[in-house]
Amino acid sequence: MEWDGYFFDLDGTILLGDRLLPGAAETLAGLREKNRRVYFLSNTTTRTRMECRDRLHRLGLEARLEEMVTASYMAAIYLRETTTDPLVFVVGETAMLKELDEQDVRWTTDPLAATHVLVGMDMQFDYQKLHQAQKAVRNGAALIAANPDPYCPVEQDVIPDTWSMVKAIEAASCIDTQTVIGKPSAYYADKVLEWSGLTPDRCLMVGDRLETDILLGHNNGLQTALVLTGVASLSDAERFSVKPDYIWSSLTELLPVHRL
Repeated sequence: MEWDGYFFDLDGTILLGDRLLPGAAETLAGLREKNRRVYFLSNTTTRTRMECRDRLHRLGLEARLEEMVTASYMAAIYLRETTTDPLVFVVGETAMLKELDEQDVRWTTDPLAATHVLVGMDMQFDYQKLHQAQKAVRNGAALIAANPDPYCPVEQDVIPDTWSMVKAIEAASCIDTQTVIGKPSAYYADKVLEWSGLTPDRCLMVGDRLETDILLGHNNGLQTALVLTGVASLSDAERFSVKPDYIWSSLTELLPVHRL
């Protein structure tokens, strides 16, 4: 019942808004005492890795930059590693631009010059942005989704996420998305395992979303634990085609596992 690596989603698993979820602080402290490898795997595109780390610090949790993985960071890595001299038109927040800059991936505001359209959550998404992204894609730019999340949990609500914008661009351009980078993609899982130096069978993926967190683990050989503190309910889990190895009401149920 013990693993070498623990991969945690953030929103809905470790925290929600500006508060820690039950068991998060105690679980992470216990794992660090036992020198277990910890990574935080988020599909966020609205915060940089540094901002995610600082958010955990403000809540009193230890976290290192190299432990933070976000969908926008992974998208920047993907574009740097798999394409030659990309020029990216971005639909998203400033965090995506910062991650592209960090990886020396060029971006443009000219849709007709773009080789790729990278889409993340964009809280200023409007008709003009839809039109510009449509022009880029119809001009030959590859449509890249930073994550497949249709909505994001916040305190007492959910808000539209990346996939809502992606589907609008697909509909307007009549061209399908070429690549999805975030969880549950194999690219995301492979890179995290590469960075961790661990094999999938020695890792546990813990998250609140069946179609991203649990599917990432299932598809890539990790054991999985669904926590019911975020998006998915027990009835959702019963209906979902892929079953988590564990279902916990919160992270407090992981505590007895790593105290054995």
